[in-house]
Amino acid sequence: MSVAKSSKVNTDAIAQGRCEVREANVAALPFGDSQFALATAFETVYFWPDIEKSFAGVRRILSDGGTFLIVNEDDGLSGNNGKWEKIIDGMHTYTPDELKTHLTAAGFRNVTIHRDESRHWLAAIAQK
Repeated sequence: MSVAKSSKVNTDAIAQGRCEVREANVAALPFGDSQFALATAFETVYFWPDIEKSFAGVRRILSDGGTFLIVNEDDGLSGNNGKWEKIIDGMHTYTPDELKTHLTAAGFRNVTIHRDESRHWLAAIAQK
């Protein structure tokens, strides 16, 4: 569903050759090593299996000094995460400390977490 939605939203950019939408396993991304300067994950890491292996997969495709940005609408500290995890199979809402631990274990450095405490939004930035 997300691929279809993204393809629809980006129809013009795809037609102009400025955008390509692909579905892939994050732990085995279909890109070469050190190919990108930036990778982003908006509202998706909740569903990634084997989070450290998945983070290592993202790290592999980043060039040296490349940046990985994660944005989540729930920081795992809101008290709502249990509700969603019961409704959505396979979902896990990570706390800031969990994200930092997993990113570091996957080889990222300079991991910083930014939070909007009133909304429980989170942005994690890490470098290869």
